[in-house]
Amino acid sequence: MGHDHKLEIFRGLLKFKSNTQKIWGVLIFLSIVTAIEVALGITKPEFLTDNYFIGMKLLNWIFIILTLVKAYYIAWDFMHLRDEKASLRRAIVWTPVFLVAYLVFILLFEADYIYNVWKDGFMAWNF
Repeated sequence: MGHDHKLEIFRGLLKFKSNTQKIWGVLIFLSIVTAIEVALGITKPEFLTDNYFIGMKLLNWIFIILTLVKAYYIAWDFMHLRDEKASLRRAIVWTPVFLVAYLVFILLFEADYIYNVWKDGFMAWNF
């Protein structure tokens, strides 16, 4: 009945001796990613705020990617998706990944359309 959980992270790059050590390792990884997000949010490097990719600042893309990395890793380790069958893992992980990509696509194109409508004077900025 007992099921041993894998005591490694980063595809076996780091191996731990106990679940407690693994939890601390994952916590440190997630804390580092969060610290990077906070540091970028506070400093807002000019080269990331001045350059655009698909209609959005590079800094915003970095925030979206880092947030997805954290969400994936939380599900992977703390929800024990690593120990499930591959088909279940794919169904749980890839569905939100495609959904988020689709929602970002909609957000970018709709926001760009609304901005252009207001910029060209078809509608007033009356809020």
